[in-house]
Amino acid sequence: MFLNLRPLRVAAAAALACAMTLPALAQQNLEKLKQFKVATTDLNIPTVPQTGRRADSIRANLKNIKMPPGFKIDLYAVVPDARHMAVAPSTNMLFVSTRKTTVWAVTDRDSDGAADEVKSFAPSLKFTNPNGVCWTKDGFLIVVEHNRVLNFPAAEFFYEGPDVAVIEVVPQGKLIPVEEESFNHGARVCDVGPDGKLYISLGQPFNVQPREKVAAYDRLGIGGIIRMNAFDGSGREVFARGIRNSVGQDFNPKDGSLWWTDNQVDGMGDDIPPGELNRSTKMGEHFGFPWTNGGVQIAGSSAAPDLKDLPAPAGMIAPQVNFPAHQAQLGMAFASGNMFPEKYRNGMFVASHGSWNRTKASGALINFVSLKADGTADKSEVFAEGWMDANGVYRGRPVDVAMMKDGSMLISDDFAGAIYRVTYSAP
Repeated sequence: MFLNLRPLRVAAAAALACAMTLPALAQQNLEKLKQFKVATTDLNIPTVPQTGRRADSIRANLKNIKMPPGFKIDLYAVVPDARHMAVAPSTNMLFVSTRKTTVWAVTDRDSDGAADEVKSFAPSLKFTNPNGVCWTKDGFLIVVEHNRVLNFPAAEFFYEGPDVAVIEVVPQGKLIPVEEESFNHGARVCDVGPDGKLYISLGQPFNVQPREKVAAYDRLGIGGIIRMNAFDGSGREVFARGIRNSVGQDFNPKDGSLWWTDNQVDGMGDDIPPGELNRSTKMGEHFGFPWTNGGVQIAGSSAAPDLKDLPAPAGMIAPQVNFPAHQAQLGMAFASGNMFPEKYRNGMFVASHGSWNRTKASGALINFVSLKADGTADKSEVFAEGWMDANGVYRGRPVDVAMMKDGSMLISDDFAGAIYRVTYSAP
């Protein structure tokens, strides 16, 4: 019997042709939106259901979360693949990133402490790993993708329809060289500093970069934090070097220093190297990688034998906090507002995504790090845990934390596809 393959070939060719037109269509839509023109005539944007079995299951899992007395955690929104969060400056909403193709607009329309509507933002555009979301001081939403940066004026007021105004800060393929694109460590985070500049982390795409990449990465800011003008990408410079893969940052509102997490090298055992929490106080500081990671020498180790003769960076800065190995600390935020007790108003919360490179899983929790009078780190303690069950199975994996205007705290979870809200009332 002979199989007629012609229909299959035709279908495959049609699918390939359709796939090939998607990037072109997305770019065409971007050009239209830059000129305030209509990119789509379909004004309906589907919403994510906020009730039903999935929401009920997430609420049931939250009964296992342990926190200090007086704190309560509830489901704020069902948000698929929820990653980093940008709380809107003037309205009761936020924008939530993913590592896929969607940025979510999440709105609490009746101000009851839970979202009523979750829908995609600017769906006429095709995002690629839009993990970084942050605000300029005057209300422009920045979205940092794997290799592009976009700026959306007044996003919190003009997100209802699919077409939104947009500024192309860094065009596709210009954030890093295209040849350095990788599925590994490609999730960016961003923040706008007290100087008004946009700060973006650029994870280096290897477990440990090979020797021939070290100098180039230092020059480009890959494995570092870069900064630039938030509206046209001008004035780009490398702010910090010697970083493996930072996926969380925030500025201390008291002294303007930039704090950030850094993920550690894999494949060196269950208990080394530790994860890092770092503090940048000025431009040009070097934080040791790939020579060291969490105080453990990496150059010349089993993870990087080709770096055995790599000299130690001059004046490298040690971490402020070493976390248990492989817990994957990601998003972080300084406490704000007056809802939480005084103890928590001088420090930051850090989300631990949880390990993958460990014989016994660890993490999936929230740490609180207090500060000393001189602005350096004091103590780190577990604030919330319980997203891993007694069998070592993840029921959730926290990604980011964000403070709301009322002083409550949001926690995103890309495994459960949810955002939680933590509140406090004196016991």
